Formats: sequence, structure tokens, C-alpha cells
Amino acid sequence: MDALLHDLLPTEADVAAYRADGFWISPVIVPEDVLDAAERGMERYYAGDFDVDLPRGGWQPADGNVLRKNDYSSLRVRELAALVHYPAIAATAARLSGADSIRLWHDQLLYKPVDAAGVPANVGWHTDRQYWRTCSSEEMLTAWVGFHDVDETNGAVSFLAGSNSWDVTGLDFFSQDLAGLRAKVEAQGFTFDPRPSRMRRGQVSFHHCRTVHGSGPNHGIEPRRSIAIHLQPGDNRCANPAVRHTNNELVRQVEGLPDYTDPTICPRLYPV
Repeated sequence: MDALLHDLLPTEADVAAYRADGFWISPVIVPEDVLDAAERGMERYYAGDFDVDLPRGGWQPADGNVLRKNDYSSLRVRELAALVHYPAIAATAARLSGADSIRLWHDQLLYKPVDAAGVPANVGWHTDRQYWRTCSSEEMLTAWVGFHDVDETNGAVSFLAGSNSWDVTGLDFFSQDLAGLRAKVEAQGFTFDPRPSRMRRGQVSFHHCRTVHGSGPNHGIEPRRSIAIHLQPGDNRCANPAVRHTNNELVRQVEGLPDYTDPTICPRLYPV
């Protein structure tokens, strides 16, 4: 690891904060030119200009000006792949999670339009782990990269501090409002402590797969543009093949099970 990258990695105190709160926001670790290229890649993606042909799901142009979410974008467009593979991101994830190696699980290209009547763009309170129950690892995590400055005004992600250690079984984050969620959390003896992320371009937020998070509408003047990079420790395996996930359909099969080390769909990001 070169000295410059080493200086960007979280300290022991940062790792302790991540473990306690369930999230951590880095200093500026992604260069301007990588983000500039990623924005061009986002436009290419939405125009259907792909470098690799994979089945396409999620938002389509016919859906109009709504919240956009498109999975596996970095497998299709090289500029987005360059951002996902940027060494400081996966090296930070390895330090925070304690993993010896980090692989891509999958990514989500995200576009939140400016708030307007008939344009719902909230992302309800949820954990990523509830979607990854096929996985053996409890240390999966997400790196969220904004393509510009973000705060509460333009719909930044907020985290419930400490929720990575909660037993959230039975909480239905999408079917209740903020007041209802607060009541359920406090009834279990937890502190409802939402922390909005405020980040300059080039900073990255990292959150544990069990951390409760969500985001409100975009009251800014431009669409909020970002990518969520979902990451798995190198020892993650398919523990419950009966639970559906798109990865199970895309990765190679080994001895009848989905192989989450498939280098085409889940490339190793750290060590390089």
C-alpha cells in the first residue's frame, strides 16, 4: 500500500466510531477527475451507451422524472467501474470491517430529482441486511459516493446512530412514518438519533449492513446524483440459497451454489 493511500485510511478511533455508530464519513478520498468521469458515465448509462451488455433493470427513460435506481451499473460502463474500483474506497472498507479482502457485491446508480408534486423521492428507513439474507457475512457494508456536495437540503442519506447493534427483527421501515419508527425504537429502549450526512464532493460515507438509514426529498435546485457501492468481505458465501437475490442469477454456480467470488460479477477490489 502506498504512503498516500495509507494516510487516507481510517484511524483506530475512526474504526471504533464506525463500530459504535454503524457509519463513518471519510475525508475527501476520491479525486475530482474520477468523479468527473463518473458523471459522464452516468449520462452514458442513462443514454443506453454500454461497454458491456447485461440484462437491464431498474429505471428506464419511459419512467420519466422520478427517483432512479439502476443496479450493476459499474459492470456496464467503464467510467463507473473506475470509481467503484478506486483503491481508497475498498481499502477503507477493509479497515472498517476488519476484512482481509473486499469484493464488490453490487452497485446502485442513484438519481434523486428535485422535489415536485407527484414525484416521490423519499427512501424509507431500512437496513441493507434485510435484502442480503442469502449471505453468510454480517460485516457487509456500503460506500455511498455523491457526485457533488450533499446535505439535508438535497436529500442526503441519514443514519440512525447505533442501530447496527439493534435487534430490528419485525420493524417495517417502509410502512411507517418517522414518528411511528421513533415510537417503536424508543419502546425497545433504544435512542432515536438520526444523523444526516453532510459531505463535500470526494468524501464517502460508509455504513454497516445492519445500520438503519434513509433519505428525504431533494429540496435543492439540481438532481442529487450518486452511486451506492455494496461491498462484501472476501469470506462471504451463499448461506441461504432459498432467499432470492439477483446476484444468485448472475454469478457462476459452484457445486450447485451461487459463487460470490465470481470475478466477473463480484470482482475483488482490495487488495488490488
